[in-house]
Amino acid sequence: MLICAGGTGGGVYPAITVLEALKLGKDSVLWVGGRGGMEEALVTRRDIPFATIPAAGVHGVGLIKLPGNFWQLLRGVISSRRILRAFNPDILLFTGGYLAFPMAVAAMRRPALLYVPDIEPGLALKALARFAAKIALTAEESRPFFPNQQKLIVTGYPVRPGLKDWTREKSLAYFNFDPEIPTLAVAGGSKGARSINNALMKILPELLENMQVIHLTGHLDWEKIEANAQTLTADQASRYQAFPYLHEMGAALGAADLIVSRAGASILGEYPLFGLPAILVPYPHAWRYQKVNANYLADRGAAVVLNDEDLDVSLKEKITRLIFDRQALDQMSGAMSALSKPDAADRIAALLRELANKQDGGLPA
Repeated sequence: MLICAGGTGGGVYPAITVLEALKLGKDSVLWVGGRGGMEEALVTRRDIPFATIPAAGVHGVGLIKLPGNFWQLLRGVISSRRILRAFNPDILLFTGGYLAFPMAVAAMRRPALLYVPDIEPGLALKALARFAAKIALTAEESRPFFPNQQKLIVTGYPVRPGLKDWTREKSLAYFNFDPEIPTLAVAGGSKGARSINNALMKILPELLENMQVIHLTGHLDWEKIEANAQTLTADQASRYQAFPYLHEMGAALGAADLIVSRAGASILGEYPLFGLPAILVPYPHAWRYQKVNANYLADRGAAVVLNDEDLDVSLKEKITRLIFDRQALDQMSGAMSALSKPDAADRIAALLRELANKQDGGLPA
């Protein structure tokens, strides 16, 4: 099997999860990513064979850069053809992004499955759809964005194995937190979210008078976060734990009564798995997919949406209003849990095996 995924965690982590569900030997897999992309470290750390191709986006690119980006795409197709001849996969898995486009063009006569992490697909995903034999969706609401309904199968978002091993008791013990005190998690993604970090630091001492806070800061503002933590009193500091990156994300999700975060694709799988109510702050400086994700959960009563520009004015009020309202949290938790599809990775793995088995060999059992 050949996997082509890169650029963001929203595409990379689901592909890793599906690969783990398939339980293939390493000789049966090749991961193709971008040069210098974040996926390289994640994949090679798992000893998955890894190759790179050049690629570049063309949507929204200025006229000056456009010819160069087209040339990069052409080079990507040529590199992809070389890789396909050498590896000769039975099946391909795409999880989106412009990186996958040159590989899809090169592999157009080979069976491929496309997984769509977000509710609304971007331009690259829509382009990839024409090359896919099957398209796996996180939610039913993605169906209208694709013309060929026969290709579509709703599987849910593949969540990482072991996440649900983090019970509330185990999670609180991991942070040495008191089970009788409400716990807030604040997450900005692997790179961090500066506006969320800044807004939280302004209200942190007040919050810590009545709650415990797990702060996943990203690496961007870590020095500032550490310096701010030094200004807390001993009692406040005992209720606050900050991390630039937390490998045991399940511990944070399992301990929290409420989470504040961006609205990337992972919220559609991980928060429902834990039934975790959320205050979602869509990233404002990119295409609207995070806003669509956030509204999907908010419309179902599982989350509330806070605009990035309103953080300084409204974050404290929204946190304190929700985290001490047990009835509201229980209703949101129930609505979030109702969206969970914990078998998504197995369902996508089964689709890949089904497509591969239609070929001469198929995937190893």
